[in-house]
Amino acid sequence: MFRREAYSVIPSRRYADGVVALVRGIYESCRALGVSFRDAELGDWLMFQQSERKYPARNITLKAGYEFHVTVVGYDGSTGRVTVEPTVPKSYRVLLDGVLREKPKYCARVMVKGFGERKSDLWLNGEIHLTLPLELYHRCMAKDTPATGSNVAGVDVNVDRLNVAIVDTSGRLRDTTTFWFREVTSRGYPRRRARCVIGMSVHRMLKYLASHGVGMVVLENPEVIGYLRYCWVRSGERGSRNYNYKVAVFRSSIIEMIALKATLYGLKSVYVDPRGTSSSQEHRFVMEKHGLDRHTASAYLIALKHLQDEKIMNNRKAHEQHK
Repeated sequence: MFRREAYSVIPSRRYADGVVALVRGIYESCRALGVSFRDAELGDWLMFQQSERKYPARNITLKAGYEFHVTVVGYDGSTGRVTVEPTVPKSYRVLLDGVLREKPKYCARVMVKGFGERKSDLWLNGEIHLTLPLELYHRCMAKDTPATGSNVAGVDVNVDRLNVAIVDTSGRLRDTTTFWFREVTSRGYPRRRARCVIGMSVHRMLKYLASHGVGMVVLENPEVIGYLRYCWVRSGERGSRNYNYKVAVFRSSIIEMIALKATLYGLKSVYVDPRGTSSSQEHRFVMEKHGLDRHTASAYLIALKHLQDEKIMNNRKAHEQHK
């Protein structure tokens, strides 16, 4: 039914299938959340090619010179091709060169944010998004000097800072530091700008870790935080007036960003269960012993938890081999 309705509006099978995938995802989300599907509204125009993941993509095709050839459909059902030359940041041209060179399968979409007519010429404001294999991203965007250290860094992610504690393989505290991005927590701060500011802080942190003998970054499991944050919001137990808003928006996405970028610096990333790292007797003892604030103490305990888990795993393997 969805496909028939979509094809009646835009007679392109690949675009129609993309619409079906998009709308069905919204429909299933509404059912899971108990929200009326009729009340859901789509925002910006979206042309999404999802079917037939081939190279090159048929409806939105990357060409040499960072051009995109896009299939467009007229009101009368006729199709044509237009050439779009988006502004590509210099750092991402290496990635697009990799796409042209290695020819991976990719999905593409065009998001139209505004359009109009100026002096009889049509103008368009929007974005082109590519969904690429993660291996290609890591291969093309990797830094020149990967990390080779053996230290472990625990990272406590908060809505306005990244608290870092570096320990050696014996669990001794070697260094602590904090990377701030306070401005992004204010209401009304542009989401895109906030992501850029946080991204720059993440890169500064990873570069710092790579230069301080760190080989492993330990983070709280974002899936577990996803469960816990709704308990925090519902109970109102956490912090300041705007905490519910902040915790529901930022934290898990920042953790996932760190895990994604860590490989670029030759750092491995691992998740640990966040429970017990910020409100235990051991947490208070660590704060008093090392003179740490509560967030840096949490980062220290996150690193120790990974070392403990690794020790337990090694003992279990040794026991099984002995048997």
